[in-house]
Amino acid sequence: MAPEVERPAPDDVPGPEDAKEETARTEGSDSGSDAAQPVTGRGRRRPRLRLTLPGCWGALLLACLSFTPSLLPRGGVLQGLICGISAAIGYGLGVVAASVWRAFADREEAREASRGSWQVFVVCAIVLYALSFGLGQYWQHEIRSLMGVTEHDILTTVVSPLVAVLVFWLLLLAGRGLRRLYRWCARLLRRWIGPRAARVVGWLVVAGLSWSVVSGVLLAGFVNGANEAFSVRDNETPEGVHQPTSALRSGGPGSLVPWDTLGREGRVFTGSGPSATDIGAFTHRPAREPVRAYAGLATSDDAETRAERAVADLLRAGGFERANLLVMTTTGSGWVDPAAVDSFEYLGDGDSATVAMQYSYLPSWLSYLVDQSKAREAGRELFDSVYDVWSKLPQDRRPRLFVAGESLGSFGGEAAFSGEYDLRNRTAGTLFAGPPNFNTLFREFSDHRDAGSPEIDPVYKQGRTVRFTDDPTTGIAPEDAPWNGTRVLYLVHPSDPIVWWSPDLALSEPDWIGEAPGGDVLEGMVWIPFVTFWQVTADLPFSTGVPDGHGHTYKAAYVDGWNAVMRPSGFTPQDLERLRTVIQPPPH
Repeated sequence: MAPEVERPAPDDVPGPEDAKEETARTEGSDSGSDAAQPVTGRGRRRPRLRLTLPGCWGALLLACLSFTPSLLPRGGVLQGLICGISAAIGYGLGVVAASVWRAFADREEAREASRGSWQVFVVCAIVLYALSFGLGQYWQHEIRSLMGVTEHDILTTVVSPLVAVLVFWLLLLAGRGLRRLYRWCARLLRRWIGPRAARVVGWLVVAGLSWSVVSGVLLAGFVNGANEAFSVRDNETPEGVHQPTSALRSGGPGSLVPWDTLGREGRVFTGSGPSATDIGAFTHRPAREPVRAYAGLATSDDAETRAERAVADLLRAGGFERANLLVMTTTGSGWVDPAAVDSFEYLGDGDSATVAMQYSYLPSWLSYLVDQSKAREAGRELFDSVYDVWSKLPQDRRPRLFVAGESLGSFGGEAAFSGEYDLRNRTAGTLFAGPPNFNTLFREFSDHRDAGSPEIDPVYKQGRTVRFTDDPTTGIAPEDAPWNGTRVLYLVHPSDPIVWWSPDLALSEPDWIGEAPGGDVLEGMVWIPFVTFWQVTADLPFSTGVPDGHGHTYKAAYVDGWNAVMRPSGFTPQDLERLRTVIQPPPH
C-alpha cells in the first residue's frame, strides 16, 4: 500500500497578514516533510509523521551506496549504523534538492506525489536495497579474505536493516525537532524584525545552540566521563605484571619514579620485556639488560616536570651510557607497543635504553580525537629533556639517539622536529608507525612527494632521508637510491583508517582512493560524498581488530623496520625471520 498523501496544514502563526506566507514557507516548500496535523473533534492537532518523495529517493540512493566497501571488514550492526546515517543525509539532500528545483521553477508550493509515484518508489526500493545488500555481503567476504579474517556473525548481518531503519528515524526526528525549534524562534523574532531577517537569525540561533550543546555539553560530558572511568582503570596492574627487581627499570630499587605512580601501561612497560638472558639466548652473543624509564600521570601533573622526572630516572639507571637510546612517545593511555621496544632491544643486543611517559588516561582511538594537544606537548617535552642531557655529553660518549611512536605517539614524536633536516641533524634514526592523517610532517612529506609516486607509498626527495613502506620485508622504495646518514621510516598500511581518515573525506576525493589500491584494499572501493567519510569513520574504533599487517596492527614489521633504521651488525635474514616469530608468534 502506498503512503497516504495529505495536503499540509499551515502553521499557527501570529497575525493574519503573515499566515499565507508562513504556510507556503513552512509546509508547502517542505513538500509536507514535517508532521501533518489533522484536526481532531476537539480542535486539537494530531501529529502524523510524513515523508517526502524526493527525500525518500535521496535516502534510498545513499543507503544503497553505503554497502560499498571501505578499508576494513564491517559487522552487521556497524553496517546498519552507516546505512542509517547515510540514508538520513540522503533524505536531507533530497528535500534540499526539491526546494532548489521549486525555486528555479518559481513555484512556492510542492506538488503532491501521486499514488503511482509512491508505488514505483516502493518497488525500486525493495529491488535496489536487496541488490545492494547482496553486493555488500560479497564485498565484505572479499575484504575478510584479503586480511585473513575468519570471524563473521550472521545474526548481526540479518538485523542490520533494522538497525539502519532505527538510526534513520532517530536522526530524522532529531532534525525535525531542530526545525520546529527554528520555526518557534522565527515566529518569536518576527515581533521585532522582518520575516526574512527573522528566518535568517532563527537559523543562526538554532545552529549556534546545537553546536554549543554538541561540542560543549555533550562532548565535554562524554570526555570527562570517559576520563574518570579510565583513570580508575589506570590504577590497576594486569595479571602477570610484577614490580621490577632490577635497578635498571623505573619503579624498581632506587628508582626516582615510584611503582604506584607509573599507571597501568607504565607498569606493564617497566615490568615486562626481554631480559639479558632472553636476548643472549636468541643472538648467541653476550647481551646486556635493557634500561626502561617511564613517568605516569600520577608522577606529576605538569608535562614538563613529568618529562624531567623520567629523564632523571633514565640518567640514574645509566641510560645515557648505552649504545642506543630510544625516545618513545606513547599513545593516549600511555601504552607502548611491546613489538616496537622489544625489537629495538633485541637488535641492539640489549645495549639500549628506552624512555617514555604518559599524557592521558584515554584509550588510543579516543585520544586520537580529543587529546592531540597533550600528545604534542608530551612528545616535545620528553625529547627536549632527553636532548638537553644528551647534547651536553662528550661526542664520543653519546649514545645513538632514536625516536619512535605509533598512532598518536607518532604525532607527538613529530612535534619535537621542524622537518626533514631537523630529524636528520638531531637523531640517528626515526621509526613511526600508523601516523594519523593530521600529522604535520607526515602530511608535508606525503603532499610534497616526488611526481609519479602514489600517496600510499610516496617517495620524498628521492628517499634521501625519509621513506615509507607497507611491508619492510619486501623492500623500501626507492631501492636503487642511496639512503645514507640518518634514516626516517614510516610504516603505513593501505588499509589503516587512522592514516587515511580526514574530515575532508566528506566533500573531496583523496589521491589514495583515486590511485591504484594497496594490496589489502579492494579495487571496488570508490569515493562517495558523505558516505565514504562515515564508512572510514566507522572503521576507526575497529582498526586494531584485524590480523597483523593490516589496519592499524603493526607488530612483526617493527623487526625489519628497526633493522633498516638501526643497521645492526650480525643479523642474517634467517635471524630476522626468527625474531619476527618472537615478536609476533604465529596464530595457533
